[in-house]
Amino acid sequence: MLTNPVVISVLVLTVLSLSRVHVIFALLIAAITAGLVANLSLTDTISIFIGGMGGQSETALSYVLLGIFAAMIAYSGITSILIDKLLEKKNRNKIVLLLMIAGLTCLSGNLIPVHIAFIPILIPPLLLFFNHLKIDRRAVACALTFGLKMPYLLIPAGYGLIFHGIIQTEMKANGMNIAMSQLPKAMAIPAAGMFVGLFIAVFFTYRKPRSYQDTEGDKALAEVGAANDVSKRKLQLKDFVTIGAVIIALMTQVLFSSLVLGALAGIIIIFIGRVVKVGEGEQVVQDGVKLMGAIAFVMLIASGYATILKETGAVTELVEAVNSVIGDSKVIGASVLLLIGLLVTMGIGTSFGTIPILATVFVPLCMLMGFSPLATAALIGTAGALGDAGSPASDSTLGPTAGLNADGQHNHIWDTCVPTFIHYNVPLFIFGVVAALVL
Repeated sequence: MLTNPVVISVLVLTVLSLSRVHVIFALLIAAITAGLVANLSLTDTISIFIGGMGGQSETALSYVLLGIFAAMIAYSGITSILIDKLLEKKNRNKIVLLLMIAGLTCLSGNLIPVHIAFIPILIPPLLLFFNHLKIDRRAVACALTFGLKMPYLLIPAGYGLIFHGIIQTEMKANGMNIAMSQLPKAMAIPAAGMFVGLFIAVFFTYRKPRSYQDTEGDKALAEVGAANDVSKRKLQLKDFVTIGAVIIALMTQVLFSSLVLGALAGIIIIFIGRVVKVGEGEQVVQDGVKLMGAIAFVMLIASGYATILKETGAVTELVEAVNSVIGDSKVIGASVLLLIGLLVTMGIGTSFGTIPILATVFVPLCMLMGFSPLATAALIGTAGALGDAGSPASDSTLGPTAGLNADGQHNHIWDTCVPTFIHYNVPLFIFGVVAALVL
């Protein structure tokens, strides 16, 4: 098991990431390592890797367009109304603010399914406000990741409906039926672990004040108009056009189930409404690519890495290797299966993409060990979710970093990945095992 390509490559990815090697290089080296350990030639490894990058091409394009859309919204100045009202209230309770951020983020995956697109719009202008309150940005990262992740585990709407649908479909494809209505019950206990992690992060781990420098970028993002007079900022025609663009973008996204079309519709409305003039488009596009372009490219690389793991059969071999040590113990069985899920998702970086890989081997093993359909669904869902928080390649960590590092004072690995890994993967693992035993 220790020589399995998944284990070795994820260890390489983890060590490189913790050593502050950029996630793009860490993923590339981990992918090459996986291929070479699986006895592929270097040429074949690169070929499979490049061929697999197309698996996330739509997602990558979505993120780039959403970044441009976010830059346009920020350029319009509408977010300054909210930001500067907050800046006037420097005595606001920090814990309440963090819980509000977590709650608002929950809406981004279900009620208004924009996922991480709102982060580069809302968070960068708030950095000056966070600095005044001396909020530890690691707590903000935990709040954002909670809101991006917990809802799809528990709530069957938006991205949660997609996640539950994948679990049901893959379980059925591998010989075990479960009703969609049963999946919230199956995921309730693991989701409770997320609440525990958020509680610990906000109330204990990162409650102490932490100081950051007020950069010129922070001040520029937070200022209102040329005079920076927060009390006189009123809604203008361009603000109503921007609001309309957001609504149309959301409606288009829901109607056509496409983030690409949604973002493109919003961009077109903003150009037509002359919130951003055509001549200013080049600068705004560059700003948008800066916001989300790196995330898009990481998603492409992560897709190539995932393809190597799939093509070599490394995940199946890993499960088969540990099957002999599980025996008749459900506790050991559940723990080992969740550990496999953690390793796979840490490398691939997506819960949704991990489920089909894991279900093909989890379902037969769960049937053999006597787990019920509810317990099996809990194991598959939790195994897929494990590692999403904490993975250098996950949008649940890349999104928060994109917003919190707008002024260069927030490290992706040590300030987002490590805190979210500790506070969410540990309770998810424990509560996932409990769910498998009691359901």
